[in-house]
Amino acid sequence: MVLSSLKLPSVTGSCSHPTGTGLAVVLFGPAITTVLSVITLIFQALLLAHGGLTTLGANEFSMGIGGPVVGFLVYKGCTRMGASGSVSMFLTALVADLFTYVVTAVQLALVFPSNPGGFMGSFVKFGAVYAVTQIPLAIGEGILSVLVFDFLVKYRGDVLTRIKRGVKAPVLKGGETL
Repeated sequence: MVLSSLKLPSVTGSCSHPTGTGLAVVLFGPAITTVLSVITLIFQALLLAHGGLTTLGANEFSMGIGGPVVGFLVYKGCTRMGASGSVSMFLTALVADLFTYVVTAVQLALVFPSNPGGFMGSFVKFGAVYAVTQIPLAIGEGILSVLVFDFLVKYRGDVLTRIKRGVKAPVLKGGETL
């Protein structure tokens, strides 16, 4: 979740950031990720002037609920289909990040419907603005999440076992699982 504190300049004149929810949901599950998200968002609002207390509910819904729940479903689906831990982690981080911003675009389109075009016109515009920066960021976040996850599996599998994740344990070299 620390990743979401890294504000990066956007070509749209704003800032964008990775979310970190994909890695968090794989390691801790969706419920704990929701709590971690609230803590992160309050930290950002009070100490980094990123987001704000008045937008905490909307931000929590997109970054703490929407992205993580969809990411968790992607991870569960990937592991059920037998995808490797790295592929599962990459897709989870990618989709969780992108879905967070799809939810945000929906929220903004509901609040600021365009005239003409209404909700759909605004959703397309907000989605296009986010796509420019979030697609490359989501790919980068997916790669970084794989590196961190693979490091944990290889060098600190005991940590993954102790936190008792609510997801299928990754298969290590030699066929054993955590």
